[in-house]
Formats: sequence, structure tokens, C-alpha cells
Amino acid sequence: MAFDKHASPDTKQYHIQVARGEVGRYVFLPGDPFRTDLIASFLEDAKLIAHNREHKTWTGTLCGEKVSVTSTGMGCPSTAIAVEELIKAGADTFIRIGTAGPVRDSSDCERYDGVIVTAAVRDEGTTTHYIPIEYPAVADRHVVEALSRAALAKKLSPVRRGFLSPKTLYGRLTRIVPL
Repeated sequence: MAFDKHASPDTKQYHIQVARGEVGRYVFLPGDPFRTDLIASFLEDAKLIAHNREHKTWTGTLCGEKVSVTSTGMGCPSTAIAVEELIKAGADTFIRIGTAGPVRDSSDCERYDGVIVTAAVRDEGTTTHYIPIEYPAVADRHVVEALSRAALAKKLSPVRRGFLSPKTLYGRLTRIVPL
């Protein structure tokens, strides 16, 4: 199947193999396709929609709302492909779920239940193809507030932080930085 930018909205997307209506408006985005199974286990009536390359998609309901989980693979280019195709399939709100290791002094042993990333330094090459580098990568305040309220309701104590994700994992250190 060749890529066709003029394809019908009902056509399955080339890389993620989902069509309009098969995904919810809200999508959780882990990198690892195997992590989608775990996340889908928290959804009601979860159904495997597609698994093509590094992109695996489940759809179900959460608190009565149709939601999906799609793996993005590693890095910005494959994430951009997944997000663009999910938008074409009807999604409009994305929550990246993943792991990160903070770089900090060993005397700082404070532990968190998670991190709600509020902004990121765009030290990579993909996003400049969408918007100028001067435009900040800031999370939607409504989504951040909803995540914060949900965490507090579950008696979790996440921390809100900015994030630096470099082009190379081992070339420079990745660090969580306070904003």
C-alpha cells in the first residue's frame, strides 16, 4: 500500500494501520509496544486495533470515555508519524507515558510517584519541521491540571517539571530541570 495524502478518511493510516473511528479522542502514547498491553489492561472492553511495526494500538473506555493507547517507538520521527496519523483518525489530545531517569546529586534522594512534564527543551530535529525552534514546547495547561487533579485524587504525589530530552541518549545527559 503506497502513501496517499488524498486517501479517504476511512482509509487505514499507512504506518499505524487505524482508520477514523477506531481510536478515541484521547490517546496515551508509550514508546514501547509491549507497554500498550499493560496500559490497555486498565481500560474497559479493550480491543487490539492494530500492530504494525513499532506502532501498536488498543482502544477501550476509561470512565465512560473512548480512549486509545498507541506505541510510538523511540524518538521524535516515529512519534511524529504516529501523532499525525492518529489526528487523521480522529484523535486530538495526547498524553505521553514513559520512563525517564533524572540526573541529580546523589544526596537528593527524594522520590516521586511520577513527573507531569509541563514543558520541554526542543533539542532534537523533528519539531523544527512543524514550527520554528523559537516556539516553546509547553504542555496544555488544561491537560496538566487534569493530570494533577487525577493524581491527587489517587493520593499520588507527582512533581511538575520541565524536561530536557537530547538528540542522543548517551552523548549528553538527560535531566529533569525545575522551571
